[in-house]
Amino acid sequence: MTPIYLDYAATTPVDPAVVHAMLPYLTQKFGNAASTHVYGKEALAAIEIAREQVASRIAAEPSEIIWTSGATEANNLALKGAARLYQRRGKHIITMQTEHKSVLDTCHYLEKSGFDVTYLPPKANGLLDFNTFLAALRPDTILVSIMHVNNETGVIQDLAAIAQETAARQILLHVDAAQSIGKVALSVRTLPIDLVSLCAHKVYGPKGIGALYIRKKPRVRVEPLLHGGGHEQGMRSGTLPTHQCVGMGAAFALAELTDHDRIQALSERFLPCHPRAGGDPSVPHILNMQFTGIAADTLLSQLPNIAASIASACEAARGTTSHVLRAMGLSEEAIRSAVRFSFGRFTTAAEVETVAHAISRIVRRE
Repeated sequence: MTPIYLDYAATTPVDPAVVHAMLPYLTQKFGNAASTHVYGKEALAAIEIAREQVASRIAAEPSEIIWTSGATEANNLALKGAARLYQRRGKHIITMQTEHKSVLDTCHYLEKSGFDVTYLPPKANGLLDFNTFLAALRPDTILVSIMHVNNETGVIQDLAAIAQETAARQILLHVDAAQSIGKVALSVRTLPIDLVSLCAHKVYGPKGIGALYIRKKPRVRVEPLLHGGGHEQGMRSGTLPTHQCVGMGAAFALAELTDHDRIQALSERFLPCHPRAGGDPSVPHILNMQFTGIAADTLLSQLPNIAASIASACEAARGTTSHVLRAMGLSEEAIRSAVRFSFGRFTTAAEVETVAHAISRIVRRE
């Protein structure tokens, strides 16, 4: 049986069009964008086109996009950089228990540095309890960090309501949007969001490249994590990987929402069979399903040619179970029976049918 990939939330294959766009910058057009000669100018021009492509996807200005090595670095730069720069206003931060580990671990680090962090629990469906959020806001709250689309459940948080409250109180709002692009619309012109973390490899671009949107009006700044050269407006030093930037730009340019209905139809093939962790609103690309009475690792061991996840890729690598499902109130038994299937651009109806039938056979046998 040919392996079937249903783990697009972990990473996506690089689109052939993106590979085609990148290749010249690995060979002929290899200049350092900081160089002033023709090779450097050629690289810089390509990087600025890519910056425009990334900015356009979230309705930002190109000058508001700072290149990073991925969403993890972008999250670190946003949280550490903003907390340190604005700590004279206060040292209280609000986030959710269901955030990505790169946000949670950064918040734990900041707590050791003297910041006070409130970790809000979600409702049973994974959504933020808005009244609990309002009650958590304090005069010394300087930063709120909320993920847009959850990487394990696909739940979409109500950024409009959150942003309205943070903007009214002049509190910075950071959004981890690593899973948003190509799945749901996000506009920083419509919503008063101050910082947005983005990455390429969740949207058919290369690994190792991401970006942080930093609002310019009203002006937001962050203290840099990396020093040496003053690249990226002084906020992220380091020689830019031209081919990676070009790849991210090309991937974002291709990331229209036109595939939504097809993905919805694929996900509905799975939904009648077993309960889903998380509720509406959610994206159809990510299904976290519980198989009562069957441990997830046992199920997947009987599906050796099917790529799916027990938890996020980070937690799976560490052998730990999902902190997201635990925060949502699921029992340990339910968590251990949960599998995340995620669909994408190259998933076919035939693949989904094959997996659905294989799972049904195992469940009936159990």
